Amino acid sequence: MSGINGIIYLILIACLLPYAFTVIAKIAGGFRIKDNQNPRDFMAHTTGLAARAHAAQQNSFESLPLFIAAILMAEYMVVPQSVVILLGSAYLVLRVIYGICYLLNLATLRSVIWFLSMACPIFLLVMIIRMV
Repeated sequence: MSGINGIIYLILIACLLPYAFTVIAKIAGGFRIKDNQNPRDFMAHTTGLAARAHAAQQNSFESLPLFIAAILMAEYMVVPQSVVILLGSAYLVLRVIYGICYLLNLATLRSVIWFLSMACPIFLLVMIIRMV
């Protein structure tokens, strides 16, 4: 992954990742076609793996604006692309591990991984601040 294409792929993968957890939540929760009439109500009443997958999905969406802002600002401020790709890729790998920890109900490890994943875009933004 390199150049602007790499940046676009990072953003695309980050945007699609929450939907992987959505699919897991719906399958684990026994989602049926009729549940599509009110999918939020269905998800609100899930438990166990389905509820954890739904929470992973929600958290993935919540972290997305910071990640996208950091990546785009880094590109705009001409942070070396190798650094942007490295931190962006680390964020994605950590977010996948975070989701797995959520699914497996490994709360402490999940929190550590969450912190590390959030450190990636924050570090990019700190680099940008220091550049200005």
